[in-house]
Amino acid sequence: MSSKPVQTLRRVVIRFAGDSGDGMQLTGDRFTSDTARLGNDLSTLPNFPAEIRAPQGTLPGVSSFQLHFADHDVLTPGDAPDVLVAMNPAALRANLADLPRGATIIANSDEFTTRNLAKVGYQTNPLEDGSLDSWQVHPVALTSITVEALATTSALTRKEKERAKNMFALGLLSWMYSRPIEPTEAFLAGKFTSKPEVLAANVAALRAGWNFGETTEEFASTYAVSPAPMAAGTYRNVTGNTALALGLVAAAHRSGLPLVLGSYPITPASDILHTLSGLKRFGVTTLQAEDEIAAVGMALGASFGGALGVTSTSGPGLALKAETIGLAVSLELPLVVIDVQRGGPSTGLPTKTEQADLLQALHGRNGESPVAVIAPQTPADCFDAALDAVRIATTYRTPVLVLSDGYLANGSEPWSVPAIADLPELTVEFTTEPNAVTPDGSPTFHPYARDPLTLARPWALPGTPGLEHRIGGIEKADLTGDISYDPANHDRMVRLRQAKIDGITVPDIVVDDPSGSAKVLLLGWGSTYGPIAAAVRAVRAAGHHVARAHLRHLAPLPANLGGVLTAYERVVLPEMNLGQLALLLRARYLVDVRSHTAVRGVPFATTELGEVILTHLSEVSA
Repeated sequence: MSSKPVQTLRRVVIRFAGDSGDGMQLTGDRFTSDTARLGNDLSTLPNFPAEIRAPQGTLPGVSSFQLHFADHDVLTPGDAPDVLVAMNPAALRANLADLPRGATIIANSDEFTTRNLAKVGYQTNPLEDGSLDSWQVHPVALTSITVEALATTSALTRKEKERAKNMFALGLLSWMYSRPIEPTEAFLAGKFTSKPEVLAANVAALRAGWNFGETTEEFASTYAVSPAPMAAGTYRNVTGNTALALGLVAAAHRSGLPLVLGSYPITPASDILHTLSGLKRFGVTTLQAEDEIAAVGMALGASFGGALGVTSTSGPGLALKAETIGLAVSLELPLVVIDVQRGGPSTGLPTKTEQADLLQALHGRNGESPVAVIAPQTPADCFDAALDAVRIATTYRTPVLVLSDGYLANGSEPWSVPAIADLPELTVEFTTEPNAVTPDGSPTFHPYARDPLTLARPWALPGTPGLEHRIGGIEKADLTGDISYDPANHDRMVRLRQAKIDGITVPDIVVDDPSGSAKVLLLGWGSTYGPIAAAVRAVRAAGHHVARAHLRHLAPLPANLGGVLTAYERVVLPEMNLGQLALLLRARYLVDVRSHTAVRGVPFATTELGEVILTHLSEVSA
């Protein structure tokens, strides 16, 4: 426990920033885990370059991790950091514009050499020239103090000792914000079991950082953030990718189906494959294919064989999977396709976030090829979205596209772990007997006979006696599944497949309008949930009336959506694209949906959306 005065804060936003090799993601992740253990609500935003190792000390090589934690409900990772830990001049330069005046900067002064300063365009040292006088700057020789703290660790070279400076920074920040370091020590013990000298160095650096904060005159006090009120239960911190993986496993368990993931590594979706590959004990099979096309083929083949077929990818991979997804539409088999959206087009911004795959998900296949599309709204909500996707896929025998994105995939928040008994029942029944008779009265099987409620066709396992049937991409005859080029039959099958998607049961959209008198509705989908909700909260706190609603189901859309849109004088739709959903809503409902768009590779800022809301409120009141 610190002997220095303790100040209580309600919320803090911290950003760790440095080179890709400085361990900023690990540092942020450990600080997050320790914060979650204390019961704070939190939200994170990792941000790292696409290159495996960008040039050291350069702006393109800066990696950062932002964490917002508080004693109340947290909706976003925060617009701007209260504290910036800058491991080198590049980290300072890349992040200074985001830092409000008066914020705290902890800079690794050892790295502010003439050479490193020149790499990023500094003519003089900002730690010494007065250019940072508007901020609270604490130059700390992180590297040299770390090396000094490890002086007795003779088994490591100086360069190896320097690598522990991220643990020194973590120890210092843990002291500043009253975070425990014992869990990180336990984590390091597990990570470096086979490397005792590395373990000892990292633990020593971590403790040295804590002790430095306690003994130096540089920091006069520590800070405390009380736990946030949360419902009773078991919680863990999850990223969106982890939550999707766990949701798929839970859905497979509830449906009684083996889970087969066919996937090809692609940023930012790869962690779904990594997570599921470690869960084989739960009946999970993961197949790392040679390419995206093979991966979705494996998943569809698994579905044909009676498994829960899943494939995960990002935008470029979704384009390659399009033909096989169309095949799944024609075969009318369950298939879950997870698209963790990133900046495009082409390779685009592999490690940045975007919402620009919506039109591709809905229409990016040849012919009339309808699928169900859903979008989770937070990292923890990805678990429920996975369950919902499996429900729709298995009940209606259709591909379901789950539109996550890079922000959800890599961001994290506390998740209340549900009891198994509280999860939805997803039991699947396969067809085992003939369902029709021939003209002479013999039993036969019609693979395209339909359930009158869902329009789903039978799911018959290959090899079931008497249920042999044709598969393939050529148009099927209604009922029999034979090859058919008949115009009337094709028209009927196209309409039946669309009607099946249109008939999927989805809940009505819920409007948050406490006053009941709002004239402006903020509508969103996917990961814009947090920034929109935070902006609406701030505007309401200022005395204004504004309504909010959020879409999870994008195909089909909720039945009451048209009525909701027409009930307000103005509908504003923020999207991280150029207005894709707004385009569709205008066409379908003939409502003048107003777009607010940005494609910067980062989530919306709460203050930005707050200003947008106020502008529209003033216009409708004029």
